[in-house]
Amino acid sequence: MRCASVQFGIIWVIGERHTPKILQNHYVLAVRDLEQSSQFFIALGFTVTAKPPGWVFVEKDNCMVMLGECPEAARPSDLGDHSYFGYLRVDDVDSYYQELTAKGVEVQSPPSTQPWGMREFGVKSPEGHRLTIGQWVGEGISS
Repeated sequence: MRCASVQFGIIWVIGERHTPKILQNHYVLAVRDLEQSSQFFIALGFTVTAKPPGWVFVEKDNCMVMLGECPEAARPSDLGDHSYFGYLRVDDVDSYYQELTAKGVEVQSPPSTQPWGMREFGVKSPEGHRLTIGQWVGEGISS
C-alpha cells in the first residue's frame, strides 16, 4: 500500500516528491498577419483548432502553436539568430522535408546529420519565425 500526503500543495508518496508530468507543449507566437501565419502552419500539416478573437490556434500531433495578432510587434526576421522558437522531433525527417518542399515551404537548410545524433533541417515562416525539425539517427539515448 502506498501512502500519500499533501503538504504545501506538493504530493509526497512514501517520502518522495511527486512532480506533475508535462503533457504537451504550446508555443505562443506574436504575428503581424494571422492569416498568412496560419497558412504557413497549415502547409506544415497543422490544423486550425480554434479562432478566439485576435488568435489562431493550430495543432499537429502533440504540438500546438498559438498565434496571437500583434501588428506592431518586431518582425522575427529582424532578430537574427534569436528568431528560433522551437524544435520538432519527427519520425521521418527526410519524408517530411520532401513533403514541405513540395508545398513551397521556405527551407533554411536541407536535411543533414549533426554530430549530436540528429538529422535535421530548418524552415522559416513568412514573418521570419524559424523552426528546426529533426529525427534521432545517432546511437545511445534517443529520448
